[in-house]
This record gives sequence, C-alpha cells and structure tokens, in this order.
Amino acid sequence: MVNFTINGRQLTAPKGTTILAAAEKAGIPIPHLCFLKDINEIAACRMCMVEVEGTERLVPACNTELLEGMVIQTNSPRVREARKTNLRLILSQHNSNCTVCVRSGNCELQKLSHDLNIHYQPYEVQPERARLDLSVPIVREASKCVKCMRCVQVCDKIQGMHIWDVAGTGSRTTVDVSYNRYLKNTDCTFCGQCVTHCPTGALTVRDDTNKVFWALADPDVTTVVQVAPAVRVAWAESFGLSPRQATTGRMVAALKRIGFDYVFDTNFAADLTIMEEGSEFVERFTHRGRHRWPMFTSCCPGWVKFLKTQYPAYAEHLSTAKSPQQMFGAVAKSYFAEKMGLDPHKVFVVSIMPCSAKKAECELPEMNDACGDPDVDAVLTTREMCRLFRSDCIVPADLEEAEFDSPLGTGTGAAVIFGATGGVMDAALRSAYYLVTGKNPDPDAFQAVRGSKPWREAVFNIPGAGDVRVAAVSGLGNTRKLMEAIDGGDAEYDFVEVMACPGGCAGGGGQPIHEGVEMAGSRGDKLWKLDAKSELRFSHENPDVQALYRAYLKAPLSERAHHLLHTGQ
Repeated sequence: MVNFTINGRQLTAPKGTTILAAAEKAGIPIPHLCFLKDINEIAACRMCMVEVEGTERLVPACNTELLEGMVIQTNSPRVREARKTNLRLILSQHNSNCTVCVRSGNCELQKLSHDLNIHYQPYEVQPERARLDLSVPIVREASKCVKCMRCVQVCDKIQGMHIWDVAGTGSRTTVDVSYNRYLKNTDCTFCGQCVTHCPTGALTVRDDTNKVFWALADPDVTTVVQVAPAVRVAWAESFGLSPRQATTGRMVAALKRIGFDYVFDTNFAADLTIMEEGSEFVERFTHRGRHRWPMFTSCCPGWVKFLKTQYPAYAEHLSTAKSPQQMFGAVAKSYFAEKMGLDPHKVFVVSIMPCSAKKAECELPEMNDACGDPDVDAVLTTREMCRLFRSDCIVPADLEEAEFDSPLGTGTGAAVIFGATGGVMDAALRSAYYLVTGKNPDPDAFQAVRGSKPWREAVFNIPGAGDVRVAAVSGLGNTRKLMEAIDGGDAEYDFVEVMACPGGCAGGGGQPIHEGVEMAGSRGDKLWKLDAKSELRFSHENPDVQALYRAYLKAPLSERAHHLLHTGQ
C-alpha cells in the first residue's frame, strides 16, 4: 500500500494505482477528456493535470502512479489556469456550433467548458475542414475532432480493425482514416464503437430521420416500423425514465403518436430467423459430410462483413438465413402487403435498431427479394428514435401504453434475447432440440452460452443427434482470436454465434451514450429477465410465425422461404 495526500486528505491505495484512479475512488473529481480506462491512457488532452509537491511540472493524473508520501493538489490556481489554457487551445481547433450538433447536451468537451467556466476564447479559431461522406453509416466531422485518440485505441484494442490513425504532422496533426483512405474503401464493419467512445460529435452515425419524416408525411405511403429487442431496454435512458415508466408499451405508443401506420416487433422476425437458421443447422448437422464446419450465425451485419473481408475462406460457413431485420422487411413487403391489400412499392419499412451497421445492411443490393425495392427502406438507431420523439414534442412518461400491431407483432422470450450476447445461440438451441426430438427442452438448459465473458464455449447433447459443440463470442477483437483458433486447429465447434459489438446488440453503436459507463451488461441482464417472464419461450411456438408458415411459406427452408428469407451465398 502507498500513503499519499490529495487536497489535504490522507489516503492509501495499492501500489501501482494512478492518481486519477485513487482520486475517483475517494470521490475527488479530476477533469479528463481523452481517458478510457485500460484503453486510452496517453494523456493527450492534458486536462487531468495536477500539482505534485516537489515536482516542477504539472503531471497527468491518468497515467502517473502514486508514490509513497506524495502530496497532490487537484485544483490549485496553477492547475486551474493550465486546464483553462489547454482547453482553450483545444477549442481553437474545434467547431463549437453546438446548437446543431447531435452530441449537444451529451458532449464531454461542452461539459468541460461549462465546468471550467470558459466563456470567452482569446485564440483565433481555425477548425479543420473536410468533406462529409454520407455514403456510409459512420460520419467523420473533422472540425469537431479533438485528437483524443479514443477512436484509434477502441478500434485497435477492442475491435482489432485499425481503421483510424494519426495523420499529418505538426499543427496539421489530426485523426483520420488510416493510410489516407476513404472510409467506404476500408474493411470498416460500421460497428459504431468508435462513435460511442468519441467524446464529441467528431464521429457520428449518419442521421436518416428526415427520410422517415418525408415518408410519414406522404399520404400515399404506408409506413411500417419494426423495433429490435435491444432497443426496448435502452431507449428510456435518454429520457431518464424510471423502470416503472420505461415500458415497451410507452415506446410503442410514442411511435404510433409520431404517425407510423403499423408498429411491429422485430421479435417476430427473430423467431422466424430461428426457425430458418435452426432448421438449417439441423439439416447441416444431420448431414455432416456435405458441409464444412462450424456453421456461423448470420444475424450481425458487422460480423458478416468482418468474416467476408478478414477470413473470406470461411464465408460459406455462414448461415444463409438473413438477419431478423431483413427477414421482417421481406415479409412486410410480401406476405403482409398481400394480406392487407397494399402495393408493396408504397410500403415504407423503417427499422429501429441498436446498431449502425444495419444501415449498411439494408443498402446491400441483394436485400430486395420481396418486390425489387429495398426490403428495408430506412434504419434509425435508438438515438435517432429518441430524437424523433423529442422533435415531435412527445413526453413518453405521459403516454398510455400501447400494444404492437398484428400479425407481425408477436414475439417470444427466445426472440427478445437476440439483443444479448449468447442469446441467438440459446434461442437456436431451444428450437433445434425441438426440431430433432419433437420435445421442448428446459428453456434454461443452455445457460452456459450466457453471460458477459467475451468468449464462451459449451457442449450440449441433443438426443438423436449427439453432442453439439458451440461457442458465443462478442467484440471483433475477441472474434479474431476465435477465428485464429479455429483456423489453426486449436478450437473445433459445430455452431458459433458472433456479435461484432462487445456485449452484443445491447452494447451496439446506435445505443444511448453514457460517458465512462458501459451499459451492455446491465441491458443484457434486462433482456434475460424479459425472457424468463415470457409466457412463450420457444420460437417455434410463436403463433404469428406458425400462421405465416401455414398461409404463405409452407415450411422452413421451403422454396419461398429460401427466396425471401435467405441469401444466395
């Protein structure tokens, strides 16, 4: 243990503890901007500078370890002036037009400026300028970059993709796409983790709300919206609602208040995905000699792009089943349109997703199987949905709860856990067991694939089929380790679930942003609890899915199902 003093308080901490960590534990705030624990501790912003007795220069608290007898002042006049100067220098290269920034009110730079009482700028403001590229879901606004390096470190250390890097020299130093490329020309998976860890609005997800507003205003267009499982446990964070108020029913009511003609649940399509993907797995598993192993889930577009660009030899291992988002769009513009007597070309399908990569997925040229138009017309993130609510002056807490519409609005507990890492695998195994044995397993029989561990593996026995070796992994950095193990022969599986974002969709790049707090775990726990409380916990028991097969698709993996619900790979 080390004895030290901060602001006159005598404290102790384990050897190796940084000043910042010790201060935070003691409840002593130290401003910082670039710091991310265990990821970015490079003191680039110089906002966490503190004064140490006997030391000539101020030192950064984020990466300076405590020494025995150290006497520290975190807010002396010298420290305050240094912080103000450093912040003004940062602001001299920053576009401070906060009124039109999506991060206004949730921006660390803005908060620091208020907290440090910065009300004038003595330096000439010369923000970096660069063309906005709206052709991809991730948008970089160079004029708002503070060179904190968070995006670089998150992409390198967590996702292992190395998309961002330092560019330029001297006063022209900035952060940009590595190797002087355009983002669209890289292997970026558009996971959005760089966005959620950017402290300003330098990296954002492309805003598509205007496209949706135009559709809502067109009297000749039928607007259909689907809401992904992970959205329901995160949307209310933006409004500070209590757990009692933060209900799915109020979210549905708000979407109906905005003017959507039909509000459906992506859980329906998740159950449909399990029927197709689970049937595909059983077909492959019972005819092992015809296929290469393992079979990979295909729900996450970030993971799909990762595999096709980083390990293209394994592309045929992917399930051919589309993601729930795309299955829903295909069903909405075929089965639903026919059932309701609608022109599918005048049905506008909107997805509310926790994910930025879904924007790229719906724009893929092969995702147009229902009528030739895109099966999904627009994707909004959870954050965009909340901005829709605010722009329409909706106060969710005041709304009476509403139900999802039929016939695409019923979901099971197996579907809701799609939003948590391990959930797709758990749900698929529940129905795979039934498809082989004709009996339901204990719905909690596959708990070994649940939890926050980034790479989980297990073996389950399905009577009549044998032992099934499975794995579930989240985060692309962890995924690369798994793929290297598979490729090197160090790991063998039959079925593998991969989610690009750490913690799965619950921690997606389109979810509400909370500085310094990772919410994927707690959101995922809520999804597992929703599953436990569900009356239906097996995808094959979804009555709307059963009706769809009886009336339209006939059976999983049928010719029509293949056309609408599977890719050509």
